[in-house]
Amino acid sequence: MSATPQKNRATRRVLAAAAGLATVGALVAAMPAGAHDRGPGHGHGHKPRTVDVQLLSFNDLHGNLEPPAGSAGNVSETQPDGTVKAIPAGGVEYLATSLRTARKGNPYSVTAAGGDMVGASPLLSGLFHDEPTIEALNGLDLDVTAVGNHEFDEGAAELARLQNGGCHPVEGCYEKGKEFEGADFPYLAANVTEEKTGKPLLKPYTVWKKNGVKIGFIGVTLEGTPDIVTANGVKGLAFHDEVETINKYARELDRKGVKSIVALIHEGGAPASTSYNYDCDSPGAGDGISGPIVDIAKGITPKVDALVTGHTHQAYVCTVPDPAGKPRMVTSASSFGKVYTDTTLTYDRRTKDIVRTSVKSANHVVTRDQARATDMTRLIDRWNKLAAPIASKPQGWISADINGRGSTAPEKPLGNVIADAQLEGLAPADKGGAEVAFMNPGGIRADLVHKASGGEGDGVVTYGEAFTVQPFTNMMNVVDLTGAQLVTALQQQVSGSNAASPKILQVSEGLTYTLDLTKSGADRVVVGTIKLNGAAIDPARTYRVAMNEFLAGGGDGFAALGEGTNKLVGASDLDLFNAYLAAHSTATAPLAPPATDRITVLQ
Repeated sequence: MSATPQKNRATRRVLAAAAGLATVGALVAAMPAGAHDRGPGHGHGHKPRTVDVQLLSFNDLHGNLEPPAGSAGNVSETQPDGTVKAIPAGGVEYLATSLRTARKGNPYSVTAAGGDMVGASPLLSGLFHDEPTIEALNGLDLDVTAVGNHEFDEGAAELARLQNGGCHPVEGCYEKGKEFEGADFPYLAANVTEEKTGKPLLKPYTVWKKNGVKIGFIGVTLEGTPDIVTANGVKGLAFHDEVETINKYARELDRKGVKSIVALIHEGGAPASTSYNYDCDSPGAGDGISGPIVDIAKGITPKVDALVTGHTHQAYVCTVPDPAGKPRMVTSASSFGKVYTDTTLTYDRRTKDIVRTSVKSANHVVTRDQARATDMTRLIDRWNKLAAPIASKPQGWISADINGRGSTAPEKPLGNVIADAQLEGLAPADKGGAEVAFMNPGGIRADLVHKASGGEGDGVVTYGEAFTVQPFTNMMNVVDLTGAQLVTALQQQVSGSNAASPKILQVSEGLTYTLDLTKSGADRVVVGTIKLNGAAIDPARTYRVAMNEFLAGGGDGFAALGEGTNKLVGASDLDLFNAYLAAHSTATAPLAPPATDRITVLQ
């Protein structure tokens, strides 16, 4: 038979179908208003036009499998009478229960994260290069995450191992007969490319699909990652503009027919209140939030329907206008698994897009008064057994909580202890001859908590607890800096890249100065008040300065500290911290929280 009659039959079928569609169209047009709002075929077993997709999200877990101790484990909640209540929260046993409970009755549910799932982790995860956390995230049914800056702490090769599996190249497999399987979920790094090839380091995006519903996820970390990660961690990598990258891949997804898009961004903002239930859209959209995420949100193409953010460890649910002036949801869920966000995305099957006006979002506390997920308890117990011989060793004694991460003051009690430990360990001539020590506030990851975390007894500081405070095991450096460079470094705390969000260095005993927060930029450091052991800093004199390798590389915007010469590499920050605890405390004479009188703050 020739091909022509077949072709004609096919054409006739298409035309007949088109005529039928035209008739349906005419009928629809003739219906009373509202009769077809719910989509074609409603009531005849066909799918409704819209479907609600539940987006659960969290960020900045940092390997906190067990509930964070002390004030770092609390979430602030503003009460109806205006008072603020602290709620103990977090821990993957409770996070798993919260997420599983939230998913009930939601057939379309996707779980995403905003980066820093690992890195700067407590000993239980950090000792095993964060394999326990990846295993826990697999158990939580995480669907996708962006990379954060901390995913680069151990370099690109280690990040690839976390994604793809395989035992650690140096330490091997931790459990006999068990090989690490890697992440079940994709890590997305759209704005990270290899310098040599220009190719993306990991997948730039992924598409979540269920019953014809498609949602694209694009993941980026902050462009400034190289400024806040050790040089070795980002070697050979280039980090690109968040907005340009997201817009590029949103266009690509759109061309592929994916119209519903969520951006996972490891960068964030600061709401006007630290309470998780603060309304940052009061009095207007996004009025109550500031920081880098605001400009990023305003620049991202309207093709993107919602932004899941992180990095600042804040909890917020805000709408920030997109470039077309339309409100768009921007969320962040605190840190350490203490909060999760539940967002409703209404998906239109006809347009394949999210009905933006219907997007609803709320943050929820991961409370510790709910049932623990038994699979997570088993996971924690299994790894704790492996960690116990190292983790439980006593290092020293304290008489009360010494706050670090949980302190909101510029000068933190634990910051003083750490800086003093570094100065004491590196002051001897053969250790570097340090005269002053600086500690970056972001490197203090927890508080030292008086209450026992296990069977060690109250007031005992174990190796595991000390490790949780200083998990990076940064090598210490002692360098030559002039007095002028020291002054510039102190000014860089509150100017340049740190102008909007100051990073106040923790200083060793003997260094004093005034910080005037009523002024702006570098003027906030009152230069005439800077003294070392009572003597004014001499701009021309050379000083021996101790700091960790991150600061010595100019990290956190401290370019002046990166100008040091005559470098001597010392012990690790954790070794010096533990040595100081051993030298300055006993069971009968525990270390007391130090006074915070080195930086005089005017505000």
